[in-house]
Amino acid sequence: MTSDSVTDTRPATTPSPPSGTVQLVRRHPTAAFFVLAFGLSWLAWAPYVLGGTGLGLLPFSVPGGQLLGVLPGAFLGPLTAAFIVTSVVDGRAGLRHWGARLVRFKVGWRWYAAVLIGVPAILITTTLLLPGALGNVANPDLSLLALYLPMLVLQFFTTAMAEEPGWRDFALPRLQVRFGAVRGTVLLGTLWGCWHLPLFLSDWGGWPDVPLLAPVEFVAACIPLSLVMTWVFNRTGQSLPIVMMLHAGINSTYSSVWSRIFPTLDVVRDPVHVQLVATTVVALVLIVATRGRLGLSTVTSPSTPG
Repeated sequence: MTSDSVTDTRPATTPSPPSGTVQLVRRHPTAAFFVLAFGLSWLAWAPYVLGGTGLGLLPFSVPGGQLLGVLPGAFLGPLTAAFIVTSVVDGRAGLRHWGARLVRFKVGWRWYAAVLIGVPAILITTTLLLPGALGNVANPDLSLLALYLPMLVLQFFTTAMAEEPGWRDFALPRLQVRFGAVRGTVLLGTLWGCWHLPLFLSDWGGWPDVPLLAPVEFVAACIPLSLVMTWVFNRTGQSLPIVMMLHAGINSTYSSVWSRIFPTLDVVRDPVHVQLVATTVVALVLIVATRGRLGLSTVTSPSTPG
């Protein structure tokens, strides 16, 4: 009498092991993020830097100026790198946690007011310290708000959205866990500044009239600014929208109202001087006041939303 069941004697299939590249990314996710962020952005910026808007080595210019020459590479770099590495290392759960900080808007109206008002106030006040600034101030009026607020929204959804999900949402929590708030942020700020360096070979950085120390000062200015952003990020429960608003507020102040208040100053060089001075003072105060914690109350896993 034969049995109605048939035994499957075929060997069970086992999932193939991850490739060497995947294993490398999983072992070194932060390094993989920075390699991807730099590589993707710099590759996308190559036509802009090498063409007529930069070194002139290619017989064309990227249409649309900085909007089409810089912004696509910014989106392709840190944002895409963070998404790829998070997907490989932490899967869907990691992507949910990464995205949770991106929509953490509920932080209290005082934070929004402080960033909205404090950023332009600090930058404009610091600018008055520059030689020749105080005696050549144009009378500001309420019409500047009509320039600042729309530019703030635009910068929030372009530059800040392209960069901060990578720098602050992905990299900062991991670097804080490994190196602490101050050292991790100094490393992040240095790399963030260096990411911009190819753009100094284009009209973004004022090429060809770029002083030798201009890129160095720019990178240096990114470090204290990053320390301030780390404090805001930590104190708001890792709210990325507030950090993005801070980033957008700096760019919007310079691009919409600063040159109208200080028409005799250099719109390319002087903002970096102002940012370096202002953020260094604020960063030193925060480091002393928080004893180097910069608002970091507990060390959590970089994959968790808090």
